[in-house]
Amino acid sequence: MPAILASFVCGLIFSAGLLISGMNQPAKVLGFLDIFGAWDATLAFVMAGAVAVSAIGFALARRRAAPLFATKFSWPERRDIDAPLVAGAILFGVGWGLIGLCPGPALVNLAGLRLPIMVFVAAMVLGMLGYELWQRRGVANSAAQSSLAATPSDG
Repeated sequence: MPAILASFVCGLIFSAGLLISGMNQPAKVLGFLDIFGAWDATLAFVMAGAVAVSAIGFALARRRAAPLFATKFSWPERRDIDAPLVAGAILFGVGWGLIGLCPGPALVNLAGLRLPIMVFVAAMVLGMLGYELWQRRGVANSAAQSSLAATPSDG
């Protein structure tokens, strides 16, 4: 239960930060992406502040033997850049540039019940479900091919 409460509080702080900084406003984000027009550097300052706070948090967390609400840390194990990562980054960037929102602010904006936001979140969820289905099919196909390769043929 403490982990759920901690997650809720972190989400609340994150969404409050989005609201206070104005990053839930698509026009503000699109202004940041318009580097050759009326560029709004606000998002750069928000990102710099977030990176600074996160760096301090990660430095403190790495000093601990174990996390507060789990038995062990779940640090990323991979550091390589591969095709799925690049494709995901491109899709994320295109979606961000088209509507001016990334997933966090989109979820915060659901409270306004505006149709474009609801369509964006629905498309985001469908994309995540589609990816999950694609991954499962790939794993299932790999397992089936492995078992076929392992079975001796009657020749």
